[in-house]
Amino acid sequence: MARRNQSPTARGAGSSWAPSTVLVTGGAGFIGSHTCVELLDHGYEVIVIDNYSNSTPQVFARVERIAGRFVGAVYELDIRDRRALSAVFDRHSVDAVVHLAAHKSVSESAAMPVEYYDTNVGGTTALLRTMHEHGVHRMVYSSSCSIYGDADPGPIAETAPARPTNPYAASKWLCEQILADVCDRRPEYTVLCLRYFNPAGAHPSGLLGEDPRGTPDNLMPYVAQVAVGRRERLHVFGDDYPTPDGTAIRDYLHVLDTVEAHRLALDHVADAPGMHVYNLGLGKGSSVLEVVAAFSEACGRSIPYEVAPRRPGDVAELVADATPVARAWSWRPMRDLSDMCRDAWHFQQLNPHGYGDSARRPNSKH
Repeated sequence: MARRNQSPTARGAGSSWAPSTVLVTGGAGFIGSHTCVELLDHGYEVIVIDNYSNSTPQVFARVERIAGRFVGAVYELDIRDRRALSAVFDRHSVDAVVHLAAHKSVSESAAMPVEYYDTNVGGTTALLRTMHEHGVHRMVYSSSCSIYGDADPGPIAETAPARPTNPYAASKWLCEQILADVCDRRPEYTVLCLRYFNPAGAHPSGLLGEDPRGTPDNLMPYVAQVAVGRRERLHVFGDDYPTPDGTAIRDYLHVLDTVEAHRLALDHVADAPGMHVYNLGLGKGSSVLEVVAAFSEACGRSIPYEVAPRRPGDVAELVADATPVARAWSWRPMRDLSDMCRDAWHFQQLNPHGYGDSARRPNSKH
């Protein structure tokens, strides 16, 4: 059953057509929940689907507390379930889709490749078929810098070749190819593909943050859990990379800058048909040890760590060239690594055990 809210405030549009009702897949997750806040803040009607495989329905009370508005409806379903998905489109007049739902762990994908292809690729094709059946042809797609794989050092442009080194990255690249083929053959489609580098941080309120199930696969939440005492020490996977301090370098981007780009993508989704790909990143890399030092400064304590072997599929360096999206939409990150560490630590302090184990087991469908 859907959970409905009052009618939203009308959102002003800068073009002749702009979406009003947006379906967010994976809307209970880290990026998804922040996306919901951003869209609600800008007058969109937001519909969410999520199966809570790595999230909790309790997040929506926090979303609504921040935004001061209710999410229009939340549905618990697996994106591969076309019958359930179709029922959502039957019930709501969806204008555009922000597609975030996916498995996203590099290390887990190496152990579960079939599951990753099934969910990430199969879920995307199920969504595309359902969208087409309901006359919805505009999408903002959540992709990943991991598709670049073992890229050459320095900022990576969207024209760099795809060299995925793990099943997660390969599944994202396959989805991009599918979306590009659809756009090439169906002129009514527009897909804005956003290749994230490494979203991190949390909402400054401390109400929303990154709270992965089990052992974190991403660096920032792992460091935060060590800092708050949930874990004894950080495992630094590899100190023999060809980088200044031997640890892997990534381009970290504040989650609020990330979701602002999603909102701008929706503002521009009617500009031109076809597939358009943009990197989202700060344009500056930080090594694992640099992140540890920055987080130590934010929390006022040292972060114990030990070096472990490299993880399969990891690469030395991934840094974005995000100048195309800056030119197209005037989007530029407004926050740096110290802001990310400060906000992630604030969230972890207020939520030492995350959203709580009991919150992860929904006892009713929305």
